[in-house]
Amino acid sequence: MLGGITIRRSRLDITIAILKIAASGAKKTQIVYGANLNSTIANKYLLRLEEKKLIEQKGNIFVTTDKGRSYKEMASELEIR
Repeated sequence: MLGGITIRRSRLDITIAILKIAASGAKKTQIVYGANLNSTIANKYLLRLEEKKLIEQKGNIFVTTDKGRSYKEMASELEIR
């Protein structure tokens, strides 16, 4: 909350955050804290990103794929702030 106003992030913002955190490999806990998500929401995003081949799980580590890096770069360029 910012001065009593709740600011919601878009799905794109959350996806970009997860892909950045997982770029060099990250455990789910690191992703949850780094992207400021709860475990349930993080699980939904991680499953969706794995289905889309933007992230892959290697043991207990999540890593952004080449496709995920390309997606993150394009999405970051298109993002309007």
